[in-house]
Amino acid sequence: MLRYTLQRLGWALVTLWVVITLTFGLMHVIPGDPFAKEGNMPPGVYENLRAYYNLDKPLIVQYGLYLKSLLQLDFGPSLKSSAITVNDYIAQGFPISFYLGLQALAIGVTLGLIFGVIAALYHNKWPDYLSMILAIVGLSVPSFFLATVFINYIAVEMNIFPPSGWGTWQHTVLPSLALAAMPMAFIARLMRSSMLEVLGQDYIKTAKSKGLTRNIVIIKHTLRNAILPVVTVLGIITANLVTGSFVVEHIFGIPGMGEMFVKGIFNRDYPVILGSTVFYSAILIFLIFVVDVLYTWIDPRIKVAGGSK
Repeated sequence: MLRYTLQRLGWALVTLWVVITLTFGLMHVIPGDPFAKEGNMPPGVYENLRAYYNLDKPLIVQYGLYLKSLLQLDFGPSLKSSAITVNDYIAQGFPISFYLGLQALAIGVTLGLIFGVIAALYHNKWPDYLSMILAIVGLSVPSFFLATVFINYIAVEMNIFPPSGWGTWQHTVLPSLALAAMPMAFIARLMRSSMLEVLGQDYIKTAKSKGLTRNIVIIKHTLRNAILPVVTVLGIITANLVTGSFVVEHIFGIPGMGEMFVKGIFNRDYPVILGSTVFYSAILIFLIFVVDVLYTWIDPRIKVAGGSK
């Protein structure tokens, strides 16, 4: 188990390095310049700005300096605001996105598991059809469309929740529901398929033949094995939610990671784009690593490196 964990950790670090390298290269390949000569900017000011932010140095030197900064957990300064750094942006935006993402995750996972289990237990009956209709709607309708619908009908016409802003729990309800729709639908369909497969296994039939009640068979023998596929994708879903949804946060005017990333693109603020991408990737890779380790703990039958369990 220790050997497997160390191997997965090593691959996680290699993957993060590849993401950093590719992102850094792409940022310098795309056209445009954050200090493009516009208006009446004197040429000397333009050159001084590029020198101050090391943009006049060779690309390999910039890459080395950036890696050095990352090792010190420094994402660099913002090119559009000398008074604030990318670390400051992340410190301000991530707690908001994290809180909103956890709330959306709790809603999506809870409802997804409930709908998936109900659909499997009542296979080819009206609860199954109703749950899958909701799942199809959740997968088909984009979150930004749901966000605009919620704002128009629930916030504006019904005046139940505020349409935008941040500060109270009421501001979190509509964006959380918009973010939770897709993971809820995905988990519901995945849980339904997994439950149906497990319910058809021989050991489930054996448990029923022993006289065990339906609740014991479902809770003790079915759910633990059926939930494994959900655990596998939970890391990616969690990372997507807790790091912020770019479009949904922008629509609701929430000052999270998504809003920061969108403003960075509009301003061509390369350190902000790089920093948010690297930060997001680090969280995603870390959560996948945690899920891989938890997966072997949940199901001891899975063989890890070296043939050990």
